[in-house]
Amino acid sequence: MAQTAMKKTSTKKLGPKGMTFCTLVGREGMTLGVKTPNGILDVAKAAALFRVKAPLSIHDVIEGADCAPLAKLVAKAMDDPRGRTVLVSETRAKFGPAVPDPEKILCVGLNYRQHAAETGNPIPPVPILFNKFNNALTGHGSKVKLPTKVDDQFDYEVELVIVIGRTARDVSEADALKYVFGYANGNDLSARGLQMKTTQFMLGKIPDGFAPLGPYVVSADQIADPNDLAIQTYVNGDLRQDLNTSDMIYNCRTIVSYCSRHLTLKPGDIIFTGTPQGVILGYPKDKRVWLKAGDRVRTVIEKLGELEVTLV
Repeated sequence: MAQTAMKKTSTKKLGPKGMTFCTLVGREGMTLGVKTPNGILDVAKAAALFRVKAPLSIHDVIEGADCAPLAKLVAKAMDDPRGRTVLVSETRAKFGPAVPDPEKILCVGLNYRQHAAETGNPIPPVPILFNKFNNALTGHGSKVKLPTKVDDQFDYEVELVIVIGRTARDVSEADALKYVFGYANGNDLSARGLQMKTTQFMLGKIPDGFAPLGPYVVSADQIADPNDLAIQTYVNGDLRQDLNTSDMIYNCRTIVSYCSRHLTLKPGDIIFTGTPQGVILGYPKDKRVWLKAGDRVRTVIEKLGELEVTLV
């Protein structure tokens, strides 16, 4: 009996299949959103309207809450005329960070072959890890204030983000993706002057709002191969980065396994997996035009949507 119960709990933490989630910001704070063909379902409003008890945050979902009510609410919102009152269009939605409260934000540096080459660095013998903190998280459509008093060299980095769905400690590469809840679009904004002051990357990575994430978390079952996704960055509409996640030096399986050997990964933890070539830092010094206030930075990852922030 005990073994059966444990098995059910473990399976539940893998998350629901075929669902795409977001975090909405409203008058009462952050709440769970579910993407539907007719717009984004505001789960809190839908649960109140249809009197259905449902998980109200993505962390509830990731941590194993019963998600059958979410499918029920989506069906009701699509079929019931009242459903239009709990659906919001993507253009009108106010998004928070797709995963607003991870225990850990891990990042992998120099993880694309062509990016390592453009910056004049050798292929790392092991994944290079650094971290961000929750203060850096922000959502699609937000404004990011540049810390111009301490730096003037600001850069973009589109990155595939892994969202952990089950507790993982010392997992094998073969099993690593079984611990992934889903994937998201992320931008590892960087203050290069601060980053290069020392051998530690962290200071240039942790300003407020320097980890835009979202709009969505796409359940892992919808991504057949996370290392075969087109990935791009646009600045004010101009294409700057354009590659495929297949150029990663260390793929998603390796990254999850490697991280889990050194610390316990928990549900809701997120991992930024590195950026492809095309960052400003990779340009010749006389060609570098750093990001500035007023710039619109849009990152695009195949199947995961578009994430845009405005710098102020």
